[in-house]
Amino acid sequence: MTNATVTADRTAANNTAFTIIAAISFCHLLNDMMQSLISALYPMLKTNYGLDFGQIGLLTFTFQVTASLLQPLIGVYTDKRPQPYSLSVGMGFTLVGLILLAFADRYWLLLVASAMVGMGSSVFHPESSRVARMASGGRHGLAQSLFQVGGNFGSALGPLVAAFIVLPRGQSSVAWFSLAALVAMIILWQVGNWYSAHRAATGKQRSPSATIALPRRKVLIALTVLGVLVFSKYVYMASLSSYYTFYLIHKFGLSVRDAQLLLFVFLGAVAAGTIIGGPIGDRFGRKYVIWGSILGVLPFTLAMPYANLEWTIALTVAIGLILASAFSAIIVFAQELVPGKVGLIAGLFFGFAFGIGGIGAAVLGEVADIKGIDFVYNVCSYLPALGLLTLFLPNIEGSKRKTLKPSTP
Repeated sequence: MTNATVTADRTAANNTAFTIIAAISFCHLLNDMMQSLISALYPMLKTNYGLDFGQIGLLTFTFQVTASLLQPLIGVYTDKRPQPYSLSVGMGFTLVGLILLAFADRYWLLLVASAMVGMGSSVFHPESSRVARMASGGRHGLAQSLFQVGGNFGSALGPLVAAFIVLPRGQSSVAWFSLAALVAMIILWQVGNWYSAHRAATGKQRSPSATIALPRRKVLIALTVLGVLVFSKYVYMASLSSYYTFYLIHKFGLSVRDAQLLLFVFLGAVAAGTIIGGPIGDRFGRKYVIWGSILGVLPFTLAMPYANLEWTIALTVAIGLILASAFSAIIVFAQELVPGKVGLIAGLFFGFAFGIGGIGAAVLGEVADIKGIDFVYNVCSYLPALGLLTLFLPNIEGSKRKTLKPSTP
């Protein structure tokens, strides 16, 4: 085989890999857009069904806990028995959940619809994270960020489509978004074809990446610290994604539509922050990104409860940009701590993020009913201080460089 042929083959492989990452990211956009419709509909559902904040929190809890409980189990199973076409099947659960959400006329049916959408997420996230890593070409942080930014943009689109499509046309218009689920199923079936062919081509051989040998106790401590950091990030994010519109309406007298638009601005900042975090982590080290993201957002969260409307908008944009950069770094950091368990780690951390976000939303809803929505943001403003625990994470980037050094020419 000539050098030109080898170069052409490598270029084609790289192009294919980025095409797959783009496809997975786009499906992540559709998936999370459909999911975010649930929280974007909260003001309308609260009025139509006479719900209190506790019941709103239970809807979020049902969706996120359904997703979180299944994700690690699916991750463990697919680590041993990869399922290339499970992504398309999982999206089918989301499709059913959306149709049910569109025509539900009782609160318990809303809970069932939330659970169905959560089941779709439980299948999608661990396997799609694995596909992104497979297609990364070694740039794991970049691939994870590109994958996750699709989800963040989708989450940002949810309030926008709710404000301009669902709110004017009513709950039944949600059914139209089942077409997005159908499109995602078709794309994911093609991704499944690539996944299956990639496995057949590579067999069971491992990539030549470095293995970081750390004592079991140190790995467990590091995973625990990462879990606490995910807790601080996602409980704070739940306070904004679930209750930010109510906060703006209560404190500044905004209309539902204006509040939804500002939620879109915040979620757009989250999307931008996500794509920044991965490449920076690849270049400078994921531990630095985690430090800067979790702890660095603390001054902004502490200031927000005391800000006027203009400063609230500015602060939430800064919070979204900074805080969002952490998760891709945390996922890749954890996958490098436990090599060979990509699905398990993705399932655990995505699942824990969903679960703790759901529990946080439910608890914060009850607190808001008792103490008021302002009290919620005063309490949550201290959560990023847990970023100090990053001090206990090992320097695995340094260990990796030492491991790779003897094999370099």
